[in-house]
Amino acid sequence: MTAQDRRAFRERLPLRRIRAPRWAEQEGTWRQARPELIDAALRRALERPSGNWFVLAASREITGDRPFGRTVAGVELVAWRDGRGTLHIGPGACPHLGAPLSEARVHRGRLVCRWHGMCLGENSPRWPTLPAHDDGVLAWVRLDAVGGEPPLPAPVLPTRPAPERSIHAVATAIGQCEAQDVVANRLDPWHGSWFHPYSFANLTVLRTPDPDADDDFEVAVSFRLARGIGVPVRATFSVPEPRTIVMRIVAGEGVGSVVETHATPLGRNSAGRPTTAVVEAIAAHSARPGFRAALPVAGAVRPLMRWAALRLWRDDLAYAERRYRLRTRPQP
Repeated sequence: MTAQDRRAFRERLPLRRIRAPRWAEQEGTWRQARPELIDAALRRALERPSGNWFVLAASREITGDRPFGRTVAGVELVAWRDGRGTLHIGPGACPHLGAPLSEARVHRGRLVCRWHGMCLGENSPRWPTLPAHDDGVLAWVRLDAVGGEPPLPAPVLPTRPAPERSIHAVATAIGQCEAQDVVANRLDPWHGSWFHPYSFANLTVLRTPDPDADDDFEVAVSFRLARGIGVPVRATFSVPEPRTIVMRIVAGEGVGSVVETHATPLGRNSAGRPTTAVVEAIAAHSARPGFRAALPVAGAVRPLMRWAALRLWRDDLAYAERRYRLRTRPQP
């Protein structure tokens, strides 16, 4: 095999041998991860408009067979689909005697309360439904009374790869923190190789936010697949609205793939602490023929994608929860 043949063969394979220092021998990133830089990026993110839209759940979680219940920003909600598959979202308590509509039945596109059989549908008397949006991956609800912003007709959505040429998966984890703590975690890319050495190697921040330009981070990193084997890429991190962080691969394997991290405030738990759902939507894409061949078996791939996302968020939620406790502890 000639050198040209070997080079062409390597280009056909996304995997690369990676040389990374031992964990404790990495170059420290604490000088680059300046608190004032992260705080300024977070402050600008929190000032962006959301139009009062909140991610409720993955689109796949809401079916026409049974209602889906979740509390968002302290508001009890129920979601379901009618016979056409249209998403509807309304208050989670029956207007009759307050029964939980998450335990109702869906019959002919309407909810039937299990307590006394009250039938409820879109904009029933005494029970107005809420603006809902289904983008094909995520289900959103607009809560104007909570958000307090001028409403937008639809959520602020990033561009995703075409559905027919990508595999989508959604993972959800819940932590005891506020939405801003989740966003702040993603606005600190410097912790990647230190806090997640099982997933990332050789992470270098190439560009930090410039409020007069695109206000994005750009990183070079290798995704670890096995010892000494990984996939090197370049990726950007941006915040299109105050509760969403988007990672987009811009060079290397999987260009155009997107990871959206959405932080949805739920309310307070029995101990009075705020809880937040991290709803992460992954849209994987590749121009390689092998990836196209995998599209028909996407159902078998999604659980692996969710597992990988939840593995990271097991650690990152501990990071966000710690940030919340430090941020809110009484000052001496």
